[in-house]
Amino acid sequence: MLVLRSGLTRALASRTLAPQVCSSFATGPRQYDGTFYEFRTYYLKPSKMNAFMENLKKTIHLRTAHSELVGFWSVEFGGRMNKVFHIWKYDNFAHRAEVRKALANCKEWQEQSIIPNLAHIDKQETEITYLIPWSKLEKPPKEGVYELAVFQMKPGGPALWGDAFKRAINAHVNLGYTKVVGVFHTEYGELNRVHVLWWNESADSRAAGRHKSHEDPRVVAAVRESVNYLVSQQNMLLIPTSFSPLK
Repeated sequence: MLVLRSGLTRALASRTLAPQVCSSFATGPRQYDGTFYEFRTYYLKPSKMNAFMENLKKTIHLRTAHSELVGFWSVEFGGRMNKVFHIWKYDNFAHRAEVRKALANCKEWQEQSIIPNLAHIDKQETEITYLIPWSKLEKPPKEGVYELAVFQMKPGGPALWGDAFKRAINAHVNLGYTKVVGVFHTEYGELNRVHVLWWNESADSRAAGRHKSHEDPRVVAAVRESVNYLVSQQNMLLIPTSFSPLK
């Protein structure tokens, strides 16, 4: 009986400890909100950029009738030219599946936009992202330009780098050097990737704010802490299209 009790005690103890062991692998706050954002990047043929944009300007209403367009931009600087970037919001994956099915059956959308524009597109990329728990989607005060900064972080998720990264972002925003629209974490695509969508009045005001922030010891200290978790980074300067909700 003593042996049985000892074995039972060990079994119960192992069951009690199991959740604690598993919890050590958590990479950040649990995602309770099903809302996600699809990032789409289209690489266009150089001679077809204008034709693509003119067509979409006339037909985008057929697409936005099915789901929310957050923003649509042309890429001015950063990486390959003749590129557009757009963000779509979905309630959950079932919602996206319903939208894709509806679009496939929408004769007007297929004939007026998809078929003619396919000939203009050279390459397409997509990522599924969530807003980081401490971030919310903000609307800029007026029209301007946007910067998408992409940070490839060390594996481990927000549990590893979240606090330091938040301090670096807040240092720029709270001191008035720029404004943040949203901070997103990739769920499907290149993992351990964070996208920060910034807003500035112009490319020159963005440059001025960046130069001043580099001389601010408070920003420098916060950034130095966060780069300990950084693998690489890149950015793009984005110009909103006439039909983009975010201007």
